[in-house]
Amino acid sequence: MASGLGVFGGRGRCHPFWTDFSECMSKADVPSDCAELREDYFECLHHRKEFTRMNAILMQKEKAAKAAKEAANK
Repeated sequence: MASGLGVFGGRGRCHPFWTDFSECMSKADVPSDCAELREDYFECLHHRKEFTRMNAILMQKEKAAKAAKEAANK
């Protein structure tokens, strides 16, 4: 990822996040100053927050559909 090359050549999708994070780390006195940029970079790579949010939304939809179905059967 640090090379900047994507899977199909050209610039990788997360390269801008890496660049920002790398610049911050080179200038920061304390690495924790760059925690937000690191988090953005890892989210771009792995989408964990996005998937967690999607799963929560889907669970709520399923719960609402189940409640509606039970209300219709009564």
